[in-house]
Amino acid sequence: MTSAVPTSRHRFQTFDDPSHRKGPERIAALRAAMREARVDGFVVPRADEHQSEYVPANAERLAWLTGFTGSAGTAIVLADVAALSVDGRYTLQAPEQVDTGVITPVPLAEKTAEAWLGETLKEGAVLGYDPWLHTPDGVARLERAATKAGATLRAVDGNLVDAVWAGRPRPPAGLVVVQPDALAGEAASAKLARIREALAETGCEALVVSDPHNLAWAFNLRGGDVAHTPLALGYALVPREGRARLFLASPDIAPEARAALEPLADISPRGALAEALAGLGSGRTRLDAATGAAALKSLVESAGGVADVGPDPVTAMKAVKNAAEIAGTRAAHRRDGLALARFLAWLDARAGSDGLGEIEAVEALEDFRAEEGELRDVSFPTISGSGPNGAIVHYRVTRATDRRVRPGELFLIDSGAQYRDGTTDVTRTVAVGETTAEMRDRFTRVLKGHVAISRAVFPKGTTGAQIDAFARLALWEAGLDFDHGTGHGVGSFLSVHEGPQRIAKTGTVALQPGMILSNEPGYYKAGAYGIRTENLVLVQEAEIAGGERPMLAFETLTLAPYDRRLIEPRLLSAAEIAWIDAYHARVRETLAGDLDPETASWLERATAPLAPAA
Repeated sequence: MTSAVPTSRHRFQTFDDPSHRKGPERIAALRAAMREARVDGFVVPRADEHQSEYVPANAERLAWLTGFTGSAGTAIVLADVAALSVDGRYTLQAPEQVDTGVITPVPLAEKTAEAWLGETLKEGAVLGYDPWLHTPDGVARLERAATKAGATLRAVDGNLVDAVWAGRPRPPAGLVVVQPDALAGEAASAKLARIREALAETGCEALVVSDPHNLAWAFNLRGGDVAHTPLALGYALVPREGRARLFLASPDIAPEARAALEPLADISPRGALAEALAGLGSGRTRLDAATGAAALKSLVESAGGVADVGPDPVTAMKAVKNAAEIAGTRAAHRRDGLALARFLAWLDARAGSDGLGEIEAVEALEDFRAEEGELRDVSFPTISGSGPNGAIVHYRVTRATDRRVRPGELFLIDSGAQYRDGTTDVTRTVAVGETTAEMRDRFTRVLKGHVAISRAVFPKGTTGAQIDAFARLALWEAGLDFDHGTGHGVGSFLSVHEGPQRIAKTGTVALQPGMILSNEPGYYKAGAYGIRTENLVLVQEAEIAGGERPMLAFETLTLAPYDRRLIEPRLLSAAEIAWIDAYHARVRETLAGDLDPETASWLERATAPLAPAA
């Protein structure tokens, strides 16, 4: 292979511009529907019936209504005012995408959606919501906000956005396929047995699996209902005793998948779920607190049952990867590393000549990955940000925003791939031409935090919140920080964002061997540049001579060089330099033999030691 750009092909990403020019008329149409439904406000979360981060096209209600395309946010539309609540990742993006003349972005750091409601709702007002798009806890928060304002909360039959959404996409119906046991590492029958054992410990007689990721893991199935994540949307009802039932949105089930599923469960359309829940009677049914809709709770209780809202035991099981999944992700990262080396070598040559477009970079990287083989999809839309666009944490390039990388700028590219044996996610920040001392200082401080996480050794029972500060200390010392978590969990040919583990101030789940997380500190200077450095890491046991307690550490899975031109060695300790040099040597030794001579030569230079030879 050479580092020339591969032949163009069908792409997994588009660059359409979700313009907010229609925002005023769409919000006006929603207000008309509100008047007809006799509510004074309506809540529009970025969610589907499974409270998913990534949703099918027909559930992109928030984007259709407002133009905001972030993966998290909530719009609240009242009769005379509207707000969009967003977290720190989207404080720059939201005002750029929405019509601020009709909807006001409200950063979570300043005020929660519930706080805004409590201050803005008028006494006696009625706030409407779709009970399928909120969890019971979410409804309780809305209830408290409405009560504070002297207003009332009311579930609305049918979503009011759907009522005015002309041309709404049809529900997804992707092909349901099997994830082979050789890649899953455990038969679905064995997983169901474990789930039933955990269910017995809760005292519940049945579990509603409402998270499609958990559904995919438990039954070793995958689908095509959501872009970039191989999900088959639906539910499962797993009784403590007896056959499970699957309620799938898609009727398109591959013959081999049907043959594998039928011994385990009865298969029904998703619309049959309500009747099945009504038939549970007075028993106690576990609903997932994170993804179980308030509507599910109402269905269980209306049949005389007890809705036991708590964690789905599948979530914790899925988070700990078995030996086959770990072997698969290592293979996926090696394959991904070859594509990244070819891309970064091409990028260096291309950006140094007549400039490089953001979309051009996205397409090239996707093509390099496809040429390595086994690519099923990208794991999320690539973040390709040059100069000031890199400062938008979750920037998504469109044909309207595409800009060329100019000399003296930084280029941030955050991307990932879906392979049948693993999911990848990697970010690199690249120098184009001469950079400033400030850029190199900030890059190195981010790298110091990244290396601190990579080198961390910690006792069993440690949570992500306890090590999050490792990634921030060098930035804090300069009066700097970043407004997103340091790391999220990652699935095995599933979601690139997987819980419950995370490295963040909110990461309260203990890290366990077999968990995969990202390690991605950053720094963003609004209007100028963005820096992020990300690898995926695997939690593993650590043997320490003379140690008195069981300890854990991280194995780095990602294989891609850091841009040495941005590293200030004087800011690094000898141990940090040694770690970077060792990592670069591992990248070189793992990949060079399967690269063309031109790319191998580039990789040799890109991974040269920072420390002089002894």
